Amino acid sequence: MAEQENSKDLISVLWSGADILRSKMDANEYKDYLLGIVFYKYLSDSFLIKVYDLLYDEKPETLKEALEAYKEALEDESADELKEQIKEECHYVIEPELTYTYFADQARNNFFHREQLQKGFNNIEQSDPIFADLFTDIDLYSNRLGTGDQKQSDTIANLIKEIDKADLLNSDAEILGNAYEYLIGQFASETGKKAGEFYTPQAVSKILTKIAIKDQEEKRGLSVYDPCMGSGSLLLNAKKYAKEPGYIKYYGQELNTSTYNLARMNMFLHGIAPENQNLRNGDTLDGDWPTGEETDFHMVLMNPPYSAKWSAAAGFLQDERFSDYGVLAPKSKADYAFLLHGLYHLKNNGTMAIVLPHGVLFRGAAEGKIREKLLRSGNIYAVIGLPANLFYNTSIPTCIIVLKKHRDGRDVLFIDASKKFNKGKKQNEMTDEHIDEVMELYSKRETVEKESFLASFENIEKNDFNLNIPRYVDNFEKEEEVDLNALLSDMKKTDEELEQVQGEFVSMLKELTSSDDTITSLLNDLIGKMEGLCYGKTYD
Repeated sequence: MAEQENSKDLISVLWSGADILRSKMDANEYKDYLLGIVFYKYLSDSFLIKVYDLLYDEKPETLKEALEAYKEALEDESADELKEQIKEECHYVIEPELTYTYFADQARNNFFHREQLQKGFNNIEQSDPIFADLFTDIDLYSNRLGTGDQKQSDTIANLIKEIDKADLLNSDAEILGNAYEYLIGQFASETGKKAGEFYTPQAVSKILTKIAIKDQEEKRGLSVYDPCMGSGSLLLNAKKYAKEPGYIKYYGQELNTSTYNLARMNMFLHGIAPENQNLRNGDTLDGDWPTGEETDFHMVLMNPPYSAKWSAAAGFLQDERFSDYGVLAPKSKADYAFLLHGLYHLKNNGTMAIVLPHGVLFRGAAEGKIREKLLRSGNIYAVIGLPANLFYNTSIPTCIIVLKKHRDGRDVLFIDASKKFNKGKKQNEMTDEHIDEVMELYSKRETVEKESFLASFENIEKNDFNLNIPRYVDNFEKEEEVDLNALLSDMKKTDEELEQVQGEFVSMLKELTSSDDTITSLLNDLIGKMEGLCYGKTYD
């Protein structure tokens, strides 16, 4: 319970930092400032705590105490040795005057200048390749922060003071990681359509992860791969369900540089060791990755951009990811290109779960050929129809396709979860109860009336390899029979009420007078028409 309260306190402090920027720019822009400065505080606070621990083998009472101890230690002869030791453990060294604690003190005394923070950002980026270009999206010289040096510095100083209220000294990685996730979710909600670039709603993430990790929870050294990782939230879900979370290896690729940086920060804030992070900024379809020693994974999780355009150049027919299928996903719809990329990187005994629009289940031409090949090979294990309007960037209903590399059967489990949601203000929401219901159907892998259907390969073949869910799961609810006598009675009653109101209106019109003959004539015409409406009706 105390952990929940700590998390709430942290969230409220961090979110109040957004208020400082909200009037100046939209959420898609201020998220970079807020999340970037929170991350810098995390690096700085972690650094000071580590220094104090190395010096005194205990946790400091306050960060100010840790900073003073650090300053003192730097005057000692063994200062270089201390720095070397910290660099080895943290991958970076922060000078005392570039610590967040120092900045916050300067800001409170009106001595802070944005150049100090910029210097701090540059220092981190240059300290190790894992931090390269991490803060490039944060423009401390933007006119959106105010006009002129002083106003821009003041805005950043106010933000630093506000975020300094967040107690990271007494918050573990899980609390901080959850708070960061919450902020990303809030930004997704505020930015609407743009959110699709960096955020998969938690309910969908949970289902994808639970499916992909099933029967692999005990594995030490579990590897998880997301080729369209966004802010990394989907990847990080794996540690919630794994029995040995400290040994998970994370692999992710992201095209958008800002979002890639967000994912890198997200990894650190969740306490993921640098050696367990393998993240790349690049185009998943244009150039295959990873291609080194580790190329296939226990879990592949994907929420790619739906029906995106890609080059579909003829050369891709020789690409090992696509060459077995004889055709390429169409230029205007890269859905199957993403799916085949993910499947290519799946281990023989692993599981892949991908979210896509329903069109992939029934569209013909090249997509139909790819789908048939996947079904003949037994790669498609399950199809789950999700409710509409779950995502921030689209209201269309989507589906999860579960894939396996090698298995004995070719049957496919269909689950219709389209009605498992609570209606929300902006988006529909799937609760943990809904998720558990889906997982129970998935685990049972049998036909349940109106909810799931286990289709044989022969059944699918008879349907021309069309996987449209209503072909297999009949969730039609018979509507209640209409009582025609009651309906006629209601109609008659409504007409009588209408006639009474119209009669009262005509009486009011008759009381109106005017000295203008034209107006009087028009008024009489109107009264005549209204009387015709009132008295010209007949009731059988």
